[in-house]
Amino acid sequence: MAPLILASTSAYRRELLARLRLPFDTERPEVDETAQPGEPPVALAMRLARAKAQAVAARRPQAWVIGSDQVAALGERPLGKPGGRDAAIGQLRSMRGRAVAFHTAVCLARDGRIVAEQLDTTVVRFRALTDPEIERYVDAERPFDCAGSFKSEGYGIALFDAIETCDPTALVGLPLIATAQLLREAGFALP
Repeated sequence: MAPLILASTSAYRRELLARLRLPFDTERPEVDETAQPGEPPVALAMRLARAKAQAVAARRPQAWVIGSDQVAALGERPLGKPGGRDAAIGQLRSMRGRAVAFHTAVCLARDGRIVAEQLDTTVVRFRALTDPEIERYVDAERPFDCAGSFKSEGYGIALFDAIETCDPTALVGLPLIATAQLLREAGFALP
C-alpha cells in the first residue's frame, strides 16, 4: 500500500488517526489559513482541508494524504484559537447559554488531487456559565490552542448542556468515522 500521510502537525489529529492502527507520517502542509472576506465557516473548513491535503499530495505524489480542518462558528461568525487567557475567557463568555457549530472537514488526496471528502457538523450547547466557572475552567485546562477555548475530551465537558454529533472524534479535530470510510474506499485494510 502507498504511504499514508497526515497533512497536519496537530497532536490532537495525530493521536486520533493513530487509533485506526495504520502506519502514517505527518507533514506540515504550509497553508495560509486566513479566511477569505465573507467566507462562511463551512466553506472555510472545506477549503482548508482540501488545501492542506493538496499541498502535501503535490510534494508526495505517491502517498495518500489526509487533510483536515475545523472551524467553530457562533452563528456565521468563525471562532479561532484564542491563543491566551483573556481571549479564551472572552470566547467562552460569548458562547454561554448558546449553541456553537463545529464544522470539521476531512479530505483524502493523491497525486495532488482530492479523491474524496466529507464534512461533520457537531453542535455544542453551552450551559449558562458564570464568570467564575469560565475563569476556573480556563485556568485549570489552559485551552489556548483549541478552537472554541475548550477541550471536550477533558475537563471542558463540564461546560456543556449537550453535544449533538454523529462522530464524537470530530469535535476533537478529525472525524474518524468519516476518515475510516474514506480510507476503506481507497483500499486500506480496516475493520
